[in-house]
Amino acid sequence: MPKVVDYPTRRLELVQVTWRIIASKGLDGATMREIAKEAGFANGALKPYFSNKDELLTYAFQHVFDQTNKRASISTRGLKGLAALRAFCHEVLPLDDERRLEARIVIPFWQRALTDSAKSAMHEQSMTEWRNRLLGYLAESRELGELGTTIEDHHITSHLMSMTMGAQILAVVFVEEDSGQKQIRELDAYLDLLKAG
Repeated sequence: MPKVVDYPTRRLELVQVTWRIIASKGLDGATMREIAKEAGFANGALKPYFSNKDELLTYAFQHVFDQTNKRASISTRGLKGLAALRAFCHEVLPLDDERRLEARIVIPFWQRALTDSAKSAMHEQSMTEWRNRLLGYLAESRELGELGTTIEDHHITSHLMSMTMGAQILAVVFVEEDSGQKQIRELDAYLDLLKAG
C-alpha cells in the first residue's frame, strides 16, 4: 500500500527548516540542497513540495503573514480602539526571537518584490489588509474619545506601518542595539502623542 503523504504538513515542515537555516546561515545559505539535507530528504526530493527556492520563499512569506495575523486575532480579541491597535503592533514588531526570525524571511521577500510583479502584488495585498485593520482601530479610538490629535488617520496608519516595518529591519541589521522593550517604549511614546494631541 503506498504511503500517504500529508502535503500541507510536509510543506510547513520544510518552511520551518528553511527558517532555521536562514537564521544560522542567511538567505544565500538556504539552498534547496541544504534544506533537503536538514529535512532528511534526498537531494531533489523537494520537487513535489516546492519546485524551486523562489517558490519556497514565497510560501514562507505567506506563512509569516498568516502567523502574524493569527497571533493578532488572538491578542486583539475583546479589545477596541488604542488597546487593540497597540496589541496588533506588538505582533508585527520583532519583539522576540520568533518575530525576529520572521523579519529575516520578510526582508529578502521585499527585495525580490522590487523586480517581481507577482510578489509585489502579493505584498501590497498583505499590507492593504494591515492598513485596513489599523484604520479600523483608529476609527474605534475616535469613537471612544481616546485620540486628541487632529492628524488624519491615514497619516497615522502610514507612520505606524513605517515604524513597525522599520523596526523589523533594525532588529535584523543591528541585533545588539535592538530590544523588545525599547520598541515597546517607542510605540507607547507615539501613542501617547496621539492621545495628547
